[in-house]
Amino acid sequence: MGPHPAVAAIRLAVRRVLHDILTDHHREPGRHSEPPGTAATAGVAREPAHAGPRAASPPALHERPPAPLVLVACSGGADSMALASALAFEAPRLGVRAGGVTVDHGLQPGSDLRAEEVVLRLRALGLDPVEATAVTVGRDGGPEAAARDARYAALDDAAERHGAAAVLLGHTRDDQAETVLLGLARGSGIRSLSGMAAVSGADGRYRRPFLRIDRQTARRACMVQSLPVWDDPHNTDPAYTRSRLRHEGLPALEKALGKGVVEALARTAQLSRDDADALDDWARRAEAGVRDASGKLECGKLYALPSAVRRRILRRAAIQAGAPAGSLFARHIEEVDRLITGWRGQGAINLPGKVVAQRQGGRLVIRQG
Repeated sequence: MGPHPAVAAIRLAVRRVLHDILTDHHREPGRHSEPPGTAATAGVAREPAHAGPRAASPPALHERPPAPLVLVACSGGADSMALASALAFEAPRLGVRAGGVTVDHGLQPGSDLRAEEVVLRLRALGLDPVEATAVTVGRDGGPEAAARDARYAALDDAAERHGAAAVLLGHTRDDQAETVLLGLARGSGIRSLSGMAAVSGADGRYRRPFLRIDRQTARRACMVQSLPVWDDPHNTDPAYTRSRLRHEGLPALEKALGKGVVEALARTAQLSRDDADALDDWARRAEAGVRDASGKLECGKLYALPSAVRRRILRRAAIQAGAPAGSLFARHIEEVDRLITGWRGQGAINLPGKVVAQRQGGRLVIRQG
């Protein structure tokens, strides 16, 4: 008899991601693409049984690369514990080393003790290396954004110290739906509606295997495996926007529109991501054609572009000039765009990061003021 359907679903999702990581690993320069379990298991070509002693030789050309290390980011909640259990099961079967990291945000009493408990649970699953790392959460962007920034900084540091090929995150389809609704509420455009990417971060470091798996499946997988989980009280605290959306907003939408809202929002995320990627690529290719010999943006050529492409070019130019991407909102780019499409002799536009955009002699100059 096979595993419970929920367990089978999470393992399959993780197995697919591990296959992708292994493929990327073997494509790296200097590595061969021989899959695990083939002849070069000892790191050198096999010797014939009758071969006698001989002088040491240089390393074999087909020396097996070390097995990649994959870390799981685990809070101790149902989603990340389900992910950790699936990684612990699948990784050794594919020749992958598996470890875990839990981040102590220090936002609740006893958070350090809970982090230690998570470390023990991950080790009990057979993961190694495993560590807990404490962070200091700032205030920039609000409590949720500040905690997220601190968490990713800690995960980046852990991945670099351990030489990890990837870090797995337990975001589910429900998390994706919430992210799309939050982006819609902000009016942030199609990129925000595209939600979380299955692969993100430097060199594709972050992988999200569960974006097509609902939260209940992950929780059920923990229950049938008798995995202890911790329910973060922040997830039900109405002081947090995502918590209100999860417990009030989405249920209200499902009551008004019927079941299937979460699936539809997750599907919207993927469609929006495909469109946003295509527009970003168009903007990258178009940018060279709207700059003069000195590299300045030509207003006339910018005006001829579709607004979605033009505004992407303006945003990229502002970021290159020093505007922080996280502080650069649609309203900023709209003001700069009016220097192109609604020129009435207006003055310079002040952008975050002390960046200034102004029109000079048919050219758009964006620089730190």
